[in-house]
Amino acid sequence: MHIVESHPRILVVGDMMLDHYLWGHCERISPEAPVQIVDVKEESTVLGGAGNVVHNLVALGATVSVASVIGDDENGTLLLQKLDEINVNRSLCIIEKGRITSKKSRVIASHQQVVRFDSETKNPISITSQKILMDKIIAIVEDFDLIILSDYAKGVLTEGLCQQIITLSKIAGKKVLADPKGKDYSKYRGSYLLTPNKKEASEATGISIHDESSLEAALKYLQTNVGLSVPLITLSEEGIAYSENGLHRVPTVAREVFDVTGAGDTVIAALGFALAQKQNLYDAVTFANAAAAVVVGKLGSATATLAEIVEYETSLKQTHADSRIKTLEQIRTMCESFKSRGKRIVFTNGCFDLLHVGHVRYLEEAKSFGDILIVGLNSDASVRTLKGESRPINTENDRAYILAALEAVDYVVIFNEETPYELIKSVRPHILVKGGDYEGKEVVGSDIADELRLVRFVEGKSTTSTICKIQQQ
Repeated sequence: MHIVESHPRILVVGDMMLDHYLWGHCERISPEAPVQIVDVKEESTVLGGAGNVVHNLVALGATVSVASVIGDDENGTLLLQKLDEINVNRSLCIIEKGRITSKKSRVIASHQQVVRFDSETKNPISITSQKILMDKIIAIVEDFDLIILSDYAKGVLTEGLCQQIITLSKIAGKKVLADPKGKDYSKYRGSYLLTPNKKEASEATGISIHDESSLEAALKYLQTNVGLSVPLITLSEEGIAYSENGLHRVPTVAREVFDVTGAGDTVIAALGFALAQKQNLYDAVTFANAAAAVVVGKLGSATATLAEIVEYETSLKQTHADSRIKTLEQIRTMCESFKSRGKRIVFTNGCFDLLHVGHVRYLEEAKSFGDILIVGLNSDASVRTLKGESRPINTENDRAYILAALEAVDYVVIFNEETPYELIKSVRPHILVKGGDYEGKEVVGSDIADELRLVRFVEGKSTTSTICKIQQQ
């Protein structure tokens, strides 16, 4: 998986709504009726429906615009405020008088959803609203890398509007991804791909999906009858299946499942994010699987950041070592995310030329001080400045890869300067680790880190002594 940090421009068209949560505890049953009494301690409101797709895209780093129709009510005003808070372009959102903006309210007691109640209008948007919305999309379609149709069957994505958007996108050379609703997928005809789950695909195709053969038949049906470039079906804990020159299955492994709410929104957002960057389909599906695995480990409609997805992949040891070698900008962004989630960051640095047991034990002890170990690695030019023209023995790329392959090391960043001071300023670690030979000496970056720890080296183990031994042979 080689998804890079970028800002693809994505247009989301669909049913915007609010997800409202009442959080509390339940310790008794009501004497009035056989129902739980929930003692509400907290209340929160977030974007839902197509808004959850938007929120996922923003969390990944996309530049997002929204096209939708909402009501002229208090919830509509709040929804627009929520879009403004995450810097989403909502100039394509229009207000339809008399329409009720969708709001889903959930009561959560001790991490379990007790009840949900909805307030909304499900009727199709007016012909006038469709025309205004389409005119707005026509005016700026060239500005986007990809379009996502997020259908929650609340009336925004009519058949006419969907087909106009898909036709326009094909002319403009843009992919359209759709999260479908209902049993009739004809309104999505001509999309690049859809993201139905197994139950939805079974209902739409009339094929009971229970084995490889029926899965292939359902995929073939979708491609033939809906005119998709790529037929795809999400399979919950079994991953994602798609057909492209044969059947492909990409499995997923969730470390812990708390709530599957919004997982489908995360999948289509992650697919769109990757495909907008011109990634191949396999890498895009692998990325979407990882994003979904992160999200189901959280409670409530949630999002996954690039840092969380990388961390997830790393934890499963399903990525190559080079995926843990980061640029300065990448590690800065990731560290902000780690800190927001309470992770303790440990930083150390060095040349690590001709890696030996002393290096490994040093790094293992450094990792024990926190959650994330980041290693700053001197570039070849930096090593030559420090140790002379005969060094390093191994190139910076080789040294970085070997370091990244160690279990104790989470990420490696190569720096060109003589000291890692600028890198440490970007990481701002909780703990800075150096070798025991720095006892009583000034340590670069100690004014930035919260704490400095010195680790004793293994006696008799050094790169210099190893080189001398080789030269004596």
